[in-house]
Amino acid sequence: MHINTEAIPGSVHLVDESGDLAYAIHEKEIVLVPTPSDHPDDPLNWSKRRKYLNMFCMVLYVMALGVSGSAVYSVITDITEHSTLTVSNLNTGTGVMFLFCGWGNLIWQPMALQYGKRPAYLFSVLGVTFSTLWEAYVKTGPQWIGSKILQGFFVSSIESLPESSVADIFFEHERGNWMSLYALVLCVSNYIAPLVAGFIAQGMQWKWVIYWTVIFDGLSLIFLFFFWEETNYFRPHIAPDDEIVEDVSPEMKVDEKSAANAVVGTASSGDESGTPAPTYTKKSFVAKLKLLDRSRPFMLWKLIVRPVTMLRFPGIVWAGFCYGSSLIWFNVLNGTASTIFSADPYYFSTSMIGLTYISPIIFCFIFSVYAGWFGDWLRLRIARRRGTGISEPEDRLWLFALYLIIAPCSLILWGVGAYHKIHWIGIVFGMGLLGGSALLGCACSVNYVYESYKDLSGLGIVSVILIRNTMSFGMNYGITPWVDNQGLNKTFIAACGISIACNLTFLPVVYYGKRWRNWTKAAYWTYVQDAIDNGMVH
Repeated sequence: MHINTEAIPGSVHLVDESGDLAYAIHEKEIVLVPTPSDHPDDPLNWSKRRKYLNMFCMVLYVMALGVSGSAVYSVITDITEHSTLTVSNLNTGTGVMFLFCGWGNLIWQPMALQYGKRPAYLFSVLGVTFSTLWEAYVKTGPQWIGSKILQGFFVSSIESLPESSVADIFFEHERGNWMSLYALVLCVSNYIAPLVAGFIAQGMQWKWVIYWTVIFDGLSLIFLFFFWEETNYFRPHIAPDDEIVEDVSPEMKVDEKSAANAVVGTASSGDESGTPAPTYTKKSFVAKLKLLDRSRPFMLWKLIVRPVTMLRFPGIVWAGFCYGSSLIWFNVLNGTASTIFSADPYYFSTSMIGLTYISPIIFCFIFSVYAGWFGDWLRLRIARRRGTGISEPEDRLWLFALYLIIAPCSLILWGVGAYHKIHWIGIVFGMGLLGGSALLGCACSVNYVYESYKDLSGLGIVSVILIRNTMSFGMNYGITPWVDNQGLNKTFIAACGISIACNLTFLPVVYYGKRWRNWTKAAYWTYVQDAIDNGMVH
């Protein structure tokens, strides 16, 4: 297979304005990117039922692991009262868990590429089940931290593998909706677990929060074993219009109409000389239960190092920073919710504090529609307005314009409002805006990486998660002394300014992102060629 290294990664022909492209949905003028093969087991060719079942499994997986990592947030007081563990032990364990949630992906994503996503998914659920069960029997602080290290490592796969499955199954014009669903479930799992756990702890002992989580994980593992099939698929060729080649001048003045093919390969269907198209046999149910994917040359160590080397790409570094800067406000929310609602003038009980998480859950659903359906519509709209049908990954980043307004306003309403003891409805509304809008940072950042560097997106998202969770790890340690030393008023006024500064960074990316991708194309295509030669691109 020959790769044209002059192609700019991420620039794609998404809308067929001329009506003469072979791989387009003609009645909708949408080009299918990437181009599917002729095989019925190619995930892009799956029936809607088969795709939806796979996405249901993804939702169940994210919910199972997300709940396991966040179930104890609202029962910290119960744990300290009925065990020898201290609040410091619990908070340290949470911080270490977040750190391993990021760095554990250096193992899971390479493992998924080397051996298949299915074994990575199943083994991670199995590991989470037993590491979570250990939490109910720990006696000392070091044991608790040890259990959270293991839990963080196994939960870490939730951060990078589901997005890869979405990219395997859906075309680029569909991907925003499903990435938004992933972000929605990821956020909701972290909000709904403390809500339910508060009531379980009140009606039963706190250990039953752990036991019910383990039961849920075990049942999920059984279901996923039988119904979640592998999505890795190596296509013998890449779409004729999958990447756009542009002769980019230093001033970025480009004649997009002269775009050529980035990758040239052989067609998989019958040719004009009369050679019949090959026939394929669809996988049986038993074949779908296989744990290991197709055999490949051993590249595990190279795949582990590759996410670190991809930090040379400015777009990936920015996506990690953007994702991290949105997640830290989620940490601020969790770190201050109990303090705010349990104090004067609110005096909420543990179960009532849990109920306040309904607000961010509701807003997560609202923002998921904005990030998903509206984001896909916006990208197609901009591609059509160019007149060439060319779409750029930066087009979707205009969604940040709303987040630029909502995030600082919600921080003021939450923190400064609590300082001035406004009515609890205002505080809960601010909580919802703050927690729900964090979904935008997740969805936009993940989509940007997958749309910019599709062929290496699985490893690229690991680079993003490394940055994101390292930022989260630092904030977990910093939020309590920050509030204690500065107070709610000064803390959240400063947070408002920091949020505005962080979110404004999307504007330079919109204008210079394409130039960054052009600068890094040589390194990117070198990595892609290496992956193609070893059957790692799908």
